[in-house]
Parts: sequence; C-alpha cells; structure tokens
Amino acid sequence: MAVIRCDFSAETLELDTSMTVVLPQEGTGPPPVLYLLHGLSDDDSAWTRFTSIERYATDRGLAVVMPQVHRSFYANEAVGMRFWDFLSEELPATVHRFFKVSDRREDTYVAGLSMGGYGAFKWALREPHRFAAAASLSGALDLAYIQEFDLRPHILGLMPRVFADRPVRGGDDDLMHLVKTADRERLPRLFLRCGTEDVLLKQNERFVAAAQAAGVPLDAGFGPGEHVWQYWDDQIQNVLDWMLPKPA
Repeated sequence: MAVIRCDFSAETLELDTSMTVVLPQEGTGPPPVLYLLHGLSDDDSAWTRFTSIERYATDRGLAVVMPQVHRSFYANEAVGMRFWDFLSEELPATVHRFFKVSDRREDTYVAGLSMGGYGAFKWALREPHRFAAAASLSGALDLAYIQEFDLRPHILGLMPRVFADRPVRGGDDDLMHLVKTADRERLPRLFLRCGTEDVLLKQNERFVAAAQAAGVPLDAGFGPGEHVWQYWDDQIQNVLDWMLPKPA
C-alpha cells in the first residue's frame, strides 16, 4: 500500500487543505474506496496515526480517503467555510481526478468516528445514491441536542460559528429528521457501534430508536468501550468485515 499526504487547493473553501490517502499498489482494476472521516479534535492524519487502517485496508485491496474538515461538523459554516459543499461535491471529484479508484456506488463506502460518524451518516442519508454502505463509530448523532443543551465551553463557542441562529432540529443537519424522512428503498446499508461507557451513548441510542421508528434497517450494537482510539481501532476492523469482507 501507498500512504499519500495530499495538499491541494479547494475552491469551495478558498484555501489550501489536505487529505491522507491509502492506495493499493496491486490489483487489476480501480479499487473500492472508503471515505473515512475524522472527529472533532482530529485531522486527516488521525486514522493513520492512531489505528492500523493501512494494514486493514491492504487485506482488502481498499483505497481509503481521509479528508481534513477541521471542527465544522461537515456543514457549511454560517461564519466560515462551505465544508458540506467541499465534502459532498469537490472532494469526490478531486479524488477521482487525482487517483484511479472506482466510481461505482457498489464500491463506495463512508465511515467515521464521533463528529465523523455524524458526518458519515449525514452524507449517506442526504446522498444515498453515492454509497453502498455507511458506518458510524461513537457518533455525535443528535446534533440538535448538542446545539440546544450541550453546555461544554468548546461546544458553546463552536455552535454559533457553524450554525449561527439556524436551528439544527428538523433540517438537513438533523440526523433524526433525515432518517425519519428517508426513502428506505434508496438507502445504503447502515452500521452503528458505540461503547456503553461512551459519553455519546444516549445520542446513539436515540438514533437507533429513530431508525427503528422509521423502519430503516440498521446494524446497531453496543458493548464495553469508551470514547478512545483503542475502541475505534478494534471497531473499524468490524466495520470493514461488514462492509467489505476479506477475499477468500
């Protein structure tokens, strides 16, 4: 496998940004691709620094694209930059322009942890035609609750910058609303895991309940684990086994 740190100019952001990309060096055709999204305190290098994602991807001939989106919640910021437009429009076009990876829906996946789990589900629910499957690990899945009730200082400062006076609840940034209004026949497969000691456990339980109420199939599981990299390194292997099993 090759690991590439790619610095490039993003027109939607009007600045230079980065993505870390894992690419197979062998194979007969364009490999399947996983967009792997980082959490609130991370950057595009976090997955390669704190997990063995390169090794796990090698076993499957999988390309992995890890973009940089700062503390944006994968949204177009009210006071800032258009990170949703970057993620959903410019990033895939740039990836296919720079790298030879599959452009087929059945070969395209998205996953993430914490804020990235939220981003993965938002992308899959808003653009279901793009993905075969999506996974969230320890996701910050109830953003309306975070906006309205989370009093932690870093959240109190972040929400006005990203959303200003725009309420999350009931809109395109609200996963509970998106899963309720989703066309079940068009959705990719969905996978959720969260540790029972995780600070975001209740949010994940609420998403599972919302999916059940909407009749949306969801492979959900809870077990021992905190909001830490050891848990995510273990669980990303389960994600890949579920998304793209190793060749026999």
